[in-house]
Amino acid sequence: MRPIDTAGFTKPNDRAEPGAAPMLQWIPIGDLVVDDRYQRPIRGEGERNVRKIAASFKWSRFAPVVVAPVEGGRFAIIDGQHRTTAAAIVGIERVPCQVVVAAPGEQADAFKAINGSTTKMNRQAIHRAALAAGDPEAVAIDDACHRAGVEILTYPVPTKAQKPLQTMAVATLAEALRTYGRDTLITALQCVSETSNGEEPGLLTGPVIKALCDVLHHRKDWRDSGSKLLDAFDEIDLEAEVERARLAPKRVGVSTAMVLAATLNHMLIRSRHLLEFRLAA
Repeated sequence: MRPIDTAGFTKPNDRAEPGAAPMLQWIPIGDLVVDDRYQRPIRGEGERNVRKIAASFKWSRFAPVVVAPVEGGRFAIIDGQHRTTAAAIVGIERVPCQVVVAAPGEQADAFKAINGSTTKMNRQAIHRAALAAGDPEAVAIDDACHRAGVEILTYPVPTKAQKPLQTMAVATLAEALRTYGRDTLITALQCVSETSNGEEPGLLTGPVIKALCDVLHHRKDWRDSGSKLLDAFDEIDLEAEVERARLAPKRVGVSTAMVLAATLNHMLIRSRHLLEFRLAA
């Protein structure tokens, strides 16, 4: 645990007047309204977000709704339309609210400030939080990387500043675990971490992980061949092949990962270390 630390910050000279202190109170959802002049309707991604909140509703995840009093004894929602809707879906009748005094123009300004000034959570931070919460998928991803000697970065780091065997590709790792399974993911990572390719920083990107997993998923005999597979990758300059795949002309719908997977598959078929599997096939 660490305290709030203001070191390195200075108090602004032209600080805005904070206005009246807000009040905290539980307000019936039936008394809350949405001002369509600045609030967005709940559509598309918003609908999916509401369903997700409702499906896993917990008060420990519910931040107070920011509202302002309006005519008729009701309160306009400044921030919290989606979570309030989710609460209503699961049968909650009252929600905790932070009541601020703000005219309509100030409400819109507050909406913009609250939703525009928040530090967006990156995938690395979300994974870190999920891991701390014991989320099964996050734990499985972390275990696979640990077994392969790979470190998941907890914040964005430019590729050139990364150390060998560090990765930011949390989304790809999650997709690979679901699509290809634990064993394939671990072995795919080991094709980098336990070969000469493990000395190259910034190599464990999404396209590389996806390509490796795809190749091994379709050739489980290679995946399960142990040191023979690693010896084959010792003779592959993965960084150079990634760059060739990135620069290669591509038809619509063909990704760098697809090109790289095809190249690696061709190289492994010809590898002297995997010759016995070619003869067996």
